[in-house]
Amino acid sequence: MNNYWKNKNVFVTGATGFLGSWLVGRLLERGAKVTALVRDHVPNSDFHRQNHAQKINIVHGALEDYILLERTLGEYEIDTIFHLGAQALVEVANRNPLSTFESNIRGTWNILEAARRTPTIKRVVVASSDKAYGIHKELPYDENKPLHGRHPYDVSKSAADMIAQTYYVTYKLPVVITRCGNLFGGGDLNFSRIIPGTIKSFLGNTTPIIRSDGKFIRDYFYVEDAADAYLTLAEKMEDPAIHGHAFNFGGENIHAVLEVVDRLKKIMGSSLEPRVMNIAKSEIPEQYLSLEKSKKILGWAPKHDFDSALVKTIGWYKNYFKA
Repeated sequence: MNNYWKNKNVFVTGATGFLGSWLVGRLLERGAKVTALVRDHVPNSDFHRQNHAQKINIVHGALEDYILLERTLGEYEIDTIFHLGAQALVEVANRNPLSTFESNIRGTWNILEAARRTPTIKRVVVASSDKAYGIHKELPYDENKPLHGRHPYDVSKSAADMIAQTYYVTYKLPVVITRCGNLFGGGDLNFSRIIPGTIKSFLGNTTPIIRSDGKFIRDYFYVEDAADAYLTLAEKMEDPAIHGHAFNFGGENIHAVLEVVDRLKKIMGSSLEPRVMNIAKSEIPEQYLSLEKSKKILGWAPKHDFDSALVKTIGWYKNYFKA
């Protein structure tokens, strides 16, 4: 393990979330001094289960509070920002678009503006999403595809992505952007998502529910690989040539929803059949990513194959529900 992060002052938004908890853990292992923005207390989150809160600085507040963000970056002499904080659920965005826009768009420009005004900042990593691309006839998405978000969540990510780009183009802020596939793994407590929801159903011997028609195609991306991708990207920012760039990250696990449920059914030895509701609206039918740029420029590639990642994920939830 290299010493790149030792004693670096790192600010993480979304630290108590799914990916954020894993990222904070990786940073602590590498000796970083982590400061996290925490809005809500979620006691069952992996962030608290791993006792991260006892090892880092906690700033209580929201992304919408610009003054708080500027104060935090200054007082903790932040060197690196990982901006993961967002309202991340499509269904919630459809019900509550304004709060989603406030968090995902205003929250992003607040972070970027506060970073612009803080002289200690050397790198900012902004989490966009594959959803920012919207619907394209030609797949996989590469980073040159235009951002065509149309529904509330997708638009919030398209807008945040473009705002991050403009802070590089106009102000030369050292920022890069991640566009990730569908994250899965231990620690995801949003059981409306297909993998944690299906695992919970099989463990509880209840019928798994598929909100869509089961034919939506996604690139499933294991969370430990995602945490490593973020660290790799931030480290590579020592080269200013990548500043302002977006990078796709995924698992190269391209499957329809029904295929994923069937995979879990076989691994877990269940005989239950899913119930297909076909009620999901405002979702993109097919999404998967080209990783060519990330592999070529960053030398990064996912380490976990789909089945081994699913086995690790199932093991996490078994322990979680026992506890």
